[in-house]
Amino acid sequence: MKNDPLKETRRFEEETAQCMKCGFCSFVCPVYQEERIESSVARGKNELVKAMIAGELELNSELADRMYKCAACGACTESCPAKAHIPRLIVAARADIARTQGVKFPYGFVYRHLLPNRTLFGNLLKVSSFFQSAFMPKSNGAIRHLPQFMSGLSHGRQIPSIARKFLRQQVPVVNKPVGGSKSELRIGYFPGCMNEYVTPHLGIKTIEFLTRRAVEVVMPKGQLCCGAPVFLGGGDFETGRKIADANVVSFEKFDYVITDCATCSTAFEEYPRFLADTPERKEAYTRFAGKIRHVSQFITDVLEIPASAYQTAPAVKGKKITWHDPCHLNRHLGITQQPRQILQSLDEAQYIEMPDATRCCGMAGQFNLLYYDLSQKIAEKKIDSIEASGADIVVTACPGCEFQLLDNLTRLGRRQKVMTLMEVLE
Repeated sequence: MKNDPLKETRRFEEETAQCMKCGFCSFVCPVYQEERIESSVARGKNELVKAMIAGELELNSELADRMYKCAACGACTESCPAKAHIPRLIVAARADIARTQGVKFPYGFVYRHLLPNRTLFGNLLKVSSFFQSAFMPKSNGAIRHLPQFMSGLSHGRQIPSIARKFLRQQVPVVNKPVGGSKSELRIGYFPGCMNEYVTPHLGIKTIEFLTRRAVEVVMPKGQLCCGAPVFLGGGDFETGRKIADANVVSFEKFDYVITDCATCSTAFEEYPRFLADTPERKEAYTRFAGKIRHVSQFITDVLEIPASAYQTAPAVKGKKITWHDPCHLNRHLGITQQPRQILQSLDEAQYIEMPDATRCCGMAGQFNLLYYDLSQKIAEKKIDSIEASGADIVVTACPGCEFQLLDNLTRLGRRQKVMTLMEVLE
């Protein structure tokens, strides 16, 4: 039915029957481990969705809270004997909540009016950059501490500094291979919002790494946000489709689309599952998703760079390094060995595997903003794992994870530095 308030949820109704109520998910769910409430875990959320479909529960603010209070880490599905994809049900339920109740302010405004408008979004960030540098003191590296008088908004969190010059202002659309060598591959590069607006030096690092290896890197002007916070986090499928359509058109001429953000990679691969409402979109989104490669996957599996060719960045030489698996990279995309292969190849650094490397750090995008205190508690277990490894540097491949780890390492007074995968390579 066109006006069915549970239209999206019913599309994934078959997942509700997969749950055997065994409770294995309760042992791995980061939210349940902190709250110990049945509605926090996949099994409980599944029962809520079943009751909603049966007409026994209404879509209200309390139910919405339970659906949004999920890190979508995928640990429940991984541990489930029946492989019930409850996180998919949760995303679908969020879509019905967003469609019938709207998206909570200010997130709805940001999703519908700012993220789809790159020019407006960039201009607002430039203004924000001025106020940030003027009123928010630096406390650790490239992040700034929001003063306690603003704690109603920030909880005193550490947040990244907005860049004075964005990535698109520093690099051309087409980046030719270094030294005039003949291009062996021409790829589309998707830097993501963080590398575009916050850490453009890391986007430049990725582009330079690829162009030195005979890859022509193109950064199309028409690309937008990947849409993850919009449709996966907020459930706004309508805006998600507009964003997806723009990205698909922007990258239609490339065989590969490369990004160094695990969340962006996952969002692209989820376009066909959640946003394809017509046969035409299904075909276009599926074709687009097939082009996506996380940079770690691209340089190991496509470029096939040998271990001897990796060079260690000066800041990493002589250091002990460990790896944090972003949930989107590990459980959603199945990319686990490629980053480790790269890090273990650095002969001027010592790689150490941390305990529980795959444990969620608690970032999860909008989840971190809505439930910051809970997000901190989840992060503390990850910080303990980093400390137990004895490493000097923790490396990851998701900007969200990077800033979550940096925020909590700083808050807890720990000594470890956080770096991205491409950052440790020369």
